Amino acid sequence: MRRATRLAGWLSCSVALAGCAVLDPRPEDTTAPRVYSEDGAAIDYCALPALDGSGLGADEIPKAYTPECGVRQWPAPVLAGCTEPIPPEAADLRGLWRVVDGGLIGHIERIEQCGNRVVVANDTFIHDFRTTGTLSGGANDINPVSCRRIRAAIHWDEKTLEFQPWNTITIVTRRLEDQDTMLWKYPGQSLARLERICRVPESRDSASDR
Repeated sequence: MRRATRLAGWLSCSVALAGCAVLDPRPEDTTAPRVYSEDGAAIDYCALPALDGSGLGADEIPKAYTPECGVRQWPAPVLAGCTEPIPPEAADLRGLWRVVDGGLIGHIERIEQCGNRVVVANDTFIHDFRTTGTLSGGANDINPVSCRRIRAAIHWDEKTLEFQPWNTITIVTRRLEDQDTMLWKYPGQSLARLERICRVPESRDSASDR
């Protein structure tokens, strides 16, 4: 009985999310031009900036979005020059990560943080959001695989970054296992283990990106 109730809940949620994805319009693209005019693949992502408050704040940088149905280049860091400290409830996930075990082997993504703002990106998408647990501050973009609209409320829970599509249930999480290993839970995939890498590999397959 409990299993059937849970299944019904998931089905209802899926139907509701599908309707929202169709009806909700995309926001105005405020991405700074430099994000696509500069080469994000030519950076050492192990040389992380100090978040000491000496530079820009998170509010001073325009929010970035995925153009159309996806990008085909590594965007420059969205939060370049931003040094606002991250909140105490947050883990420092910043860096370049590659899946080495579990689902989506070979997937690579970059995570930026500044204040309560987080940007997850690679050469197919940019998801720029605040960890306020609200839709207004959350991810408001597209899935580059399906080109369908996505919106998610995102918050920290015991150093784990939790994504709730349309502010419903948590279906995606990211957390550190140690300073050079991140664990990523994604729907329909086994738990992925990602290793920290310093540079984007010269040969890159984007087929598995999310």
